Amino acid sequence: METNKIKQLHELGQSIWLDFLDRNLINSGQLKKLIEQDGLRGMTSNPAIFEKAVTGSTAYDTQIRELAAAHQNNEAIFYELAVTDIQNAADQFEAIFARELDGFVSLEVSPRLANDTNKTIKQAVELWRKLDRENVMIKIPATAEGIPAIRKTISEGLNINVTLLFGLERYQQVVDAYLSGLEDRVAAGQPIDQIASVASFFLSRIDVLVDPQLVAKGHAEMKGEVAIACAKQAYQIYKRIFSSERFLKLQAMGATPQRVLWASTGTKDPSFSAIKYVEALIGPETINTVPMETLIAYRDQGHPASRLEHDMDKVMLTMEQLQRIGIDLTQISKQLEDEGIEKFNRPYDQLLQVIEEKKALRIAIPKL
Repeated sequence: METNKIKQLHELGQSIWLDFLDRNLINSGQLKKLIEQDGLRGMTSNPAIFEKAVTGSTAYDTQIRELAAAHQNNEAIFYELAVTDIQNAADQFEAIFARELDGFVSLEVSPRLANDTNKTIKQAVELWRKLDRENVMIKIPATAEGIPAIRKTISEGLNINVTLLFGLERYQQVVDAYLSGLEDRVAAGQPIDQIASVASFFLSRIDVLVDPQLVAKGHAEMKGEVAIACAKQAYQIYKRIFSSERFLKLQAMGATPQRVLWASTGTKDPSFSAIKYVEALIGPETINTVPMETLIAYRDQGHPASRLEHDMDKVMLTMEQLQRIGIDLTQISKQLEDEGIEKFNRPYDQLLQVIEEKKALRIAIPKL
């Protein structure tokens, strides 16, 4: 019998997380099946995922009405719904978490707070306490204002998933925030051996923005190469920093590396393979969070092999060529960051509107 291809990725050192979450997936037993049969090792959520979940299902309706009857506002109602789902999903991964530092489920702070350090810190701490699970992560975007929030929340002992990360310069700031947060915690006499963090690179969006520019400049042969090149360079930065003297001192006190996580790995260009970003970025001590359709496609079509450090000469040539033809990746990453915040604000606002509409539905609430 052929070994499951998703499980083979774990044997190569990579954890596969699911970039999807809804109540039906949890309650139907499908999530349990994915954990057992595919070796799924975690989940991520975001406002767009929750908007689809709540809009496309009646599974949330009764709880919405109950919370509305208790005079909760729409944002508070959303976070109660999300906390319920995240807790239940985290419980499904508890056995994995008990064995190793994996099995995490992530919940994002409000995208409206992306440019407000203090409010991000406040909400992150509130959500962490409400979730009351060791195997959850709070997602904080890698904006300029998010960097000090990441440092502070790490120092407070939270597990942090750094999201909306596009550029290598910003990545180095993220890693520094993680290490500084650990150092702050050590200085305060607090333990650091139970803190986990990941740095989530959003990949396909880079190619969506860069590829038309490459074509316009007469370099269509480079289509679909830039995001992978950026990820491979990020992994080299990861290896360098997490073998440095600075980290080794923290590791001696129980610290673990902040793993890199490949996000936005479903392909957006129909001319690319559905598993393009999974195949290219398999490597040890990494995570890939995939949409359900990509997970299914890889289960069927994948060819598991460690490739994350292959073709590094080509990576350098790609970066040099971008510079020569005038494509500025720092500017690209800033644009993507701004657009990413807006792309989460829109479904977040739509989600709150859906909750408002569902509050008005005449749904009988069963008496306990």
